[in-house]
Amino acid sequence: MKTLLPKEQAATDLLALGALIIRLDPGQIPFEYAKSFDLHVSGGEFNVAANLSRAFGQRTAIATAMVDYPLGLKIEGEVRRMGVKPFYKHYEHDGVRGPNMAHVYSDRGQGLRAPVVFYNRSDEAAARLDIDSFDFDELFSGGVRWVHSGGIFAALSNSTPKLIKEFFRRAKEQGAFISFDLNYRQKLWSSLSDQPQALAQKTFSEIVEYVDVLVGNEEDLQLGLGLKGPEVHSTNKLDPTAFWAMAEEAQTRFTNLKAIGTTMRVVHSTNRHSWSAVLYLDGKTYQAPTCELDILDRVGGGDGFASGLIYGLLDGRAPQEALNLGWAHGALLTSYPGDTTMARLADVEALASGGSARIQR
Repeated sequence: MKTLLPKEQAATDLLALGALIIRLDPGQIPFEYAKSFDLHVSGGEFNVAANLSRAFGQRTAIATAMVDYPLGLKIEGEVRRMGVKPFYKHYEHDGVRGPNMAHVYSDRGQGLRAPVVFYNRSDEAAARLDIDSFDFDELFSGGVRWVHSGGIFAALSNSTPKLIKEFFRRAKEQGAFISFDLNYRQKLWSSLSDQPQALAQKTFSEIVEYVDVLVGNEEDLQLGLGLKGPEVHSTNKLDPTAFWAMAEEAQTRFTNLKAIGTTMRVVHSTNRHSWSAVLYLDGKTYQAPTCELDILDRVGGGDGFASGLIYGLLDGRAPQEALNLGWAHGALLTSYPGDTTMARLADVEALASGGSARIQR
C-alpha cells in the first residue's frame, strides 16, 4: 500500500463524512407490542469515527448535518462523549415538519425470529448536504491521515454522492487514505429511482474510482458494483473462494483499489453466528479465525470490523494483524447494546491474539 501521512504531520487520524441518526430499539419485543425503547445515536460513518476514538485512541472527526432542536442536542452530546470532533452544517427545525434527524427503528429479534429494520428519513437534514455545505480547507486543516464515508449516505439524495466525490478528491490531494463502505440498501435506492440497482451501480462506480480501501461483502460487490462473480459450488458460507475472485475482479476494474475487506458469517439463529473476516490487500489474501458469537445486538458489527481494520492499518500493523483486530472488534461490538463500542484496545488485542471469555480476576 501507499505510505500513510505520518501521525506527527497530521491533526486528525480519521475524518468521516456521513449522516447522524437516532436508532430506536425495543430490545427483543416486536415494535407493535413495545412499551419503551432504548435510544442509540448511530450512523455508519459516525460509528467508525466513534469506535476509533473510544476504543483505539485515535483523533477523529465527522462532517455532517445537525438540526437545532432537542433531538439534535441529544446527538451532539453523544458525539462529544465519544470524543469525535464535529463539523456541523446547521439547520433550523420549523417546529412541525423538519428538517429532521433521521430515525431508524430496529428490534433485536430472538432465536428464529429475525430482527426487523425500517426507517423514517423524511426530510432528513443530511440529505440536503451538498458540495457547498462545508469549508474543505477547514476540514483538512492541519492534515488528515484517513477519510471515510459509505453507501448509505450516498443513497440519501442526488447531492450526497457529489459531495462524497468532492470530499474524496480533496482528501486525495492532501495525501489521505480513502475508505468506503459499500453498504448497498435496496430500500434507500428505491426511494430515489425506479431503477435503484442501476443508479446505485453508476453512483458507486464513480465513487470507488477514488477509493483505496473498500469494505463490502459479495452481495455488495454484485449489487452495488455490478460484478458478476464466479461460479462457486461450495455450500460453506465461510469459504472465501468467491470473495477472493470478486476482489480480484474489483481490483482489475478499479486499479486504484489497494484493499478490500469484509466480515463473513453463518447465521444459525438471530443470537448465534459463526463469524470470520477476510482481507484482499495488494493481491494477497488473508483470513481471520472463525469463532461462535452469542449475539446481544448485531447492529454495528460491520462498522466495528471496519474501525478495527482501519486502526490496524493506521497503526502500521501487518495485514493479518490488522484484519484480526477488525474481526475481534466487530465480534466484541455485538456483545454490547447499541451501535458503538464499549471495548478497550486491550480487550480487542487480547481476542485478536487468541483470548477467550474466561473470567478476568
